[in-house]
Amino acid sequence: MTEPYAVPVPKGYRVGVWEVREPIATGAFGSVYAARRVGDTDRSAGDAAARREGRSRPRAGEPELPRTAALKFLPTGTATPRRLSHLRELIEREVELYRRLRHPRLVRMYETLTVDDPDRPELDGATVLVLERAQGSLSALLTAAPRPAAGPALLAQICEGLAQLHGAGWVHGDLKPANVLLMADDSVRLADFNMAAELEGTHAYTPAFSTPDYTPPELLWTEIGERGRRIRPSADVWAFGVLAHLVLTDSFPLPGATPTARRDAAAAYARGTDELRLSPELPDTWREIVRDCLTRTHADRIPSDDLLRRVEAAAGTGRSPRLPRRLLPRRRSRRTGILATALAVVAASVLGYGVSNWADAGGSGGESEKVTPASYGADELRTDKGIPAAYRRLIVDSAHDCVQPEVTPALIAALLKAESDFDPDLSDPAKDEYGIARWTPAVLRWWIRDDGVPAKETPSPPLSPSESIPAVGRYLCFIEPRLRDDLSGDRRVLLAAAYRTSYRKVNEAGGVPPANRVYATRVARFLKEYTPQDRDYTDRVAHYLEEYTPPRTG
Repeated sequence: MTEPYAVPVPKGYRVGVWEVREPIATGAFGSVYAARRVGDTDRSAGDAAARREGRSRPRAGEPELPRTAALKFLPTGTATPRRLSHLRELIEREVELYRRLRHPRLVRMYETLTVDDPDRPELDGATVLVLERAQGSLSALLTAAPRPAAGPALLAQICEGLAQLHGAGWVHGDLKPANVLLMADDSVRLADFNMAAELEGTHAYTPAFSTPDYTPPELLWTEIGERGRRIRPSADVWAFGVLAHLVLTDSFPLPGATPTARRDAAAAYARGTDELRLSPELPDTWREIVRDCLTRTHADRIPSDDLLRRVEAAAGTGRSPRLPRRLLPRRRSRRTGILATALAVVAASVLGYGVSNWADAGGSGGESEKVTPASYGADELRTDKGIPAAYRRLIVDSAHDCVQPEVTPALIAALLKAESDFDPDLSDPAKDEYGIARWTPAVLRWWIRDDGVPAKETPSPPLSPSESIPAVGRYLCFIEPRLRDDLSGDRRVLLAAAYRTSYRKVNEAGGVPPANRVYATRVARFLKEYTPQDRDYTDRVAHYLEEYTPPRTG
C-alpha cells in the first residue's frame, strides 16, 4: 500500500513556469498540487518541458498569471482505467468550458499544459490544468459549521453561477458541495466542469457519471446512448434544491441513511408512491423554492433565471452578494483540516468519479433506516456466516460509497476476515500493522478521510473499525481501475491481493503473485461463504479456488 497519489509529482518539479509545492488531494485518475510561479529563465536541467495548450485572456490591467495556483495533473498520456474510456472526453469537456466561458461565479483556468518529460514516463504526456486558487469549499464549511449563518447569501451566489452557465448554453451536470469553492475574498465559485455539456436546443449529452444524492430521478436509470446521457438544465435545478435543503437544515430532502437508500427514495417519489417530506426546519420562503426545484418531472421545475430572482429575494441580497468576512475558520483541527488546505475542492473533478464521495460531508442523511444491524444489507451479505453485526453497517456502507461494482460488501467482509478474523484489537508491531484491517498507520493516513485529503497527523494505534473499514473501501476503489483488464482470476480476489501487496505487483504477475496465493485463496473462500447465493458467482469462485489451492502432497 504505497504511493497512494494517482499522479505522484515530487515537490519542486517544474512544468511550464510553475513549481509544484505541497500535495492537496488525489482521486482515481489524477492529483492536485499547490504551485507557485517561477521565472521562465529560472529552470534547472531537471525541469520538465511543457507544451502550452491554451491560456485565458487576462482582463485589462490584470497580471497574465498569478503568483500561486492549483495544478491538476491528469495522466492522459497513459492508458485510461478500466470502465473509464471517456476520461479524455471528461478532460476535454472541462477545458472547453474554461476556454469559452469567463464569468465571476465560475472558477478560472489560467492555462493548460502538457508535460513533455520522457525521463519520467509516469508524468510524460499528462495534461495539467492551471486553476485559480481557492480558500476552501462548501463541503468543508458544512463539515465545520452545519447550517452556516451565511447560508442564504452563499446559495444566492451559487444560483447566480448556475444562471450564468445556463445563460451561456451549458449544463453543469454535477453540482454538489464539493464543487462549490469559497475564495479568499469571500466570494463563491462553481468548479469541476468535466461533466458539463453544451446545450443543443433544450438538452445536452453528458457521460453517465454523477453523484446520486444530487441526481434527479429521471437520470438515475436513464438509457445511455452512444453520445452519453441526455441532460437538461433542470438537472442542475434539482441539484440546487438538494443543496439548498442541506445548507439550510443540515439534512437531505429525501430519507435514507445512505446514498443508495436516498436514491431509492427519489425513485419512489418520482413514481408517485411517496411524497416529498421537507424538513420542518426549512423556512417557509425557502420551502417553496426547494419544492419547486424538486418536482417529480423535469418539465415542472422552475427555470434557472426565475429561480435566481426568487433565491435573491429569499436571501435578502442584490446581485453578486458577498459572504460575511471570516466565513472560513482560521484554525485547523484534525476534523476540519480541509478548511486550511487551500484548493482541496479544486481537486473535486479528480475525486469526483472513480473514488468519488457519493455522500458529501455536511448532512445527517435524513431519517435512519429501520433495519437492525444483524440484517443490514442482507441481500448483499449473508447474515448466517459469523460476520459481527456491529460491523455490518460499516461494511455495507463502505462498499456502497464506491462506484466500482467489484467493491462489494462481501469482498470487504472477506478481506477483513482474512486480515484479522474481525479482531478490532489486532496488534502486529513487527509488521507495523494494527486493527481490523491490518492498516499501517502511515498508509491509513492517506485514506482515513472521505474527502481525499490526507489526515494532518498519522493515526496512532489502536485503530478503530469506524476509521479502518471505510478506508478499506476507499483504497479498494482506488485500486480497481489500476488493475489490468487481462489479469487472470476473480477480479475481487485480485483486489484483495493488491490490498495485501500492491496493484503494481499484481499487474506484473499477471494475477495473484505466488507469495500471496494462500492469502488469495482464503479471501476467495470467504467471498463464496459471505455472498448470497448466486450460482454464476459461486461457480466462478469455485473455479478460482481450484486453480489457486496448492496441491496436496504425499
